[in-house]
Parts: sequence; structure tokens; C-alpha cells
Amino acid sequence: MLVKEAMSAKVETISPASTLRQCAHKMDQLGVGAFVVSEHGKPIGIVTDRDICCRGISATKDPATVSVRDVMTRDVASCFEDQHCTEAARIMEEKHLRRLAVLNRNHALVGLFSIDDLARYSHELAGAVLDAAAPWPH
Repeated sequence: MLVKEAMSAKVETISPASTLRQCAHKMDQLGVGAFVVSEHGKPIGIVTDRDICCRGISATKDPATVSVRDVMTRDVASCFEDQHCTEAARIMEEKHLRRLAVLNRNHALVGLFSIDDLARYSHELAGAVLDAAAPWPH
């Protein structure tokens, strides 16, 4: 199965200037756990609900004043929409990630491929990625 057949095509983005409070509120409204951080139409990072909690709130940063830019992951790992899900799983496992930005061959953002998307393809591969991406020692 190709990534484009399994990915979430609706990608939610947020500005790096948004506050953590605004970001968390938007995540709650949309029922998502991550946003691609976009500036001038280009992805410059990714922010997750875990980033807000672990890099923001637990570091005693004020969610009303701290920006998404301060807690986001800057290197956006990606795959191409025409790659096989097993290749995306390999990238996720190697980089210890639960999500990948999905690009077309013109390098435009077209989707997000998550561990949930992978699980619909293969529970075994999703389990391997989860083991590699776990934030706690095995």
C-alpha cells in the first residue's frame, strides 16, 4: 500500500507565532494531536501535544506567552506520497517518530502519515515503530 492511500490528507497547520495556549485550544477544537508549523506556506516544524506539555508547561513556561516556535521540532521528517508504507515505517523507526509529513514529488506538503495510519496497514510494523519511538527506556 502506498502512503497516499493510508495518510491523512487534511493537514492542519499553525503559525510559529501562535502561543501554546492558542495551539492547545486549536488542537482541542479539531481533535488532533499535532500540527505542521507553517510560515509563508512552507513547513518549518511540527508541534505535538506532547511538545506543549513536555517542552512548554513542564518547563514552567507560560502557555499564554510562549510561542509554538519555542517548543516545536524544527527538522520536519518526511516521506513521499508515492512511497510504500513499509518505507515510511522504516523512516519512522530509524528517526524514532510517530508522524511524518508527506510530500509530493514537487516537495509540496500533501498530508501527514501517523502511527495510526500505519497500524491500518500493518499492526506488526506499527508495533515496531512504537517500540522505537517510545520516550521511555525499554
